[in-house]
Amino acid sequence: MKLEGKKVLVTGADGFIGSHLTERLVSLGAEVRALVLYNSFNSRGWIDDLDRAIQEQIDVFAGDIRDPNGVRTAMRGCDVVLHLAALIAIPYSYHSPDAYVDTNVKGTLNVMQAARDLGVERVVHTSTSEVYGTARFVPITEQHPLQGQSPYSATKIGADHLALSFFLSFGTPVTIIRPFNTYGPRQSARAVIPTIITQIASGARQIKLGALKPTRDFNYVQDTVRGFVAVAECDRALGEVINIGSNFEISIGDTAKLIAEQMGRDVEFTLDEQRLRPIDSEVERLWADNSLAREVTGWIPEYAGHDGFRRGLAETIPWFCDPKNLRHYRTGIYNI
Repeated sequence: MKLEGKKVLVTGADGFIGSHLTERLVSLGAEVRALVLYNSFNSRGWIDDLDRAIQEQIDVFAGDIRDPNGVRTAMRGCDVVLHLAALIAIPYSYHSPDAYVDTNVKGTLNVMQAARDLGVERVVHTSTSEVYGTARFVPITEQHPLQGQSPYSATKIGADHLALSFFLSFGTPVTIIRPFNTYGPRQSARAVIPTIITQIASGARQIKLGALKPTRDFNYVQDTVRGFVAVAECDRALGEVINIGSNFEISIGDTAKLIAEQMGRDVEFTLDEQRLRPIDSEVERLWADNSLAREVTGWIPEYAGHDGFRRGLAETIPWFCDPKNLRHYRTGIYNI
């Protein structure tokens, strides 16, 4: 299947990855419907920051993933569904877990029910590397045990199994894409890389961070977006769970030092205890095995390894340092 000429619904299109994916789909010649979260300000999230020529080619549908009727209406007439809408901030899930069940689990159910009833050709459901918890072995394959170390990850585990159950029970054409830690322009400051960059860009000399020892497999957003397209277009991917990762791990501390070095700033990293997860909730190590993605879809990360990470940061840092973008971020507070 090729996405060119297909009518594609992107849920969560107003978010970080969703906006980049929407942009890519338009460039590929897909007919894109963007499901964005309704609000009285008529804000369409990051869709509003895309080039005007791109925006004019997007059919924007304001709704709520928790509303089954709205989801069904948005999906009507679509061939492919790329489901990204979710609550993803881990700290917020500690004190508002109900919202995560409603959005991540019930929202996914709404997507699957509508996709089944409407007979869509393909559904790609977005998972997260957080479902693996702290690695029991590395690199992490898709057969790694799932561990719900936060309410967020627990709801994503539930959503993943629910999506696969529709494939097994009803033959709904579902694939699970499991991106590891994506970074790049437009990312929320609740994530560590924007947190570091925006504090330095705002002139701070003492950079507030949480735990520095955990490792992550960071993926530049364009690699993640290419992964979505590769999975959506691959018939062999149906019924599969597929990691999208760079097969490279680096600690948060070393990431912070690398960013400071690339920004040419002499800064000090200090512990802000409110940024620490509860000890048993912290995911200490993530490192993706991406061999299945290579084998099944042919996807290969272009920003892999230490050199690729440096190149990705070199494309990310200037975006956040641009004053018109930096103004979106409140660098003096802890963003949960």
